[in-house]
Amino acid sequence: MKNPIITLLTDFGTKDHYVALMKGTILKINPRCTLIDITHHIPPHDIKEGAFLLANTYAAFPKGTIHLSVIDPEVGGTRKPILLVTPNYFFVGPDNGLFTLALKKEKVRKAITLTHSKYFLSPLSRTFHGRDIFAPVAAYLSLDVKPEAFGPHLDAWTAVDFEKPRIGNEGLRGEILHVDAFGNLIISIDEKQLFHFVDDRSFVIQIGRRTIHDLKKGYWEGKRKEPMALIGSGGFLEVSIREGNVQKVLKVERGDPIEIELKTRNSK
Repeated sequence: MKNPIITLLTDFGTKDHYVALMKGTILKINPRCTLIDITHHIPPHDIKEGAFLLANTYAAFPKGTIHLSVIDPEVGGTRKPILLVTPNYFFVGPDNGLFTLALKKEKVRKAITLTHSKYFLSPLSRTFHGRDIFAPVAAYLSLDVKPEAFGPHLDAWTAVDFEKPRIGNEGLRGEILHVDAFGNLIISIDEKQLFHFVDDRSFVIQIGRRTIHDLKKGYWEGKRKEPMALIGSGGFLEVSIREGNVQKVLKVERGDPIEIELKTRNSK
């Protein structure tokens, strides 16, 4: 690759030295890599959170980018280390569902189980495959080592279940997918799904014990201390509060339900 880019997404945090060890491993193999941190603050072992953030980030990068993602609660166990090749990107990490949402948008051309130890660090740790397997594989991949060199073809890979928004007796039901650093709540209902359901009709949003009426265009339209809803930058319904933390106000968590209900003529 002429200008290789490797992104990193982990649950390692930045207090310890683990991310630096991965970066050092990559740069010793290919000093010309550009390394980009997506985040290292996924809650520990939270594969779904990592899958959501990766899926909402990976396509912002140039074609050929290598996405190295490590959330690996079963490191050293039976889960496979894998490389997935799509028409636009490479995904390197554990086969535990971490790539589920990204692969809903990308077609897999090649899937490889990482078994050829000549591309691993030695000795191989049973507890740090991020450094010993995934980082060196990403680095060698950036040097144009062919995917097939890393191991045999993989017929199937793991996916995790994400509950899709559904229409019930009360309305359109979704859940909180992500809580960002500001306390904003990212909902599993995207803009297209929302507007298809409401079809220009007025609606209310039920979340926690609060009712929110319709949408704001942006944060500036909200009132301080009053929860509001809008379409966020990622194209999903978002519940926020102006200059505040709406998660703390509503006392909700990721996975909690949210309901979109159409207003009746007598609704206020």
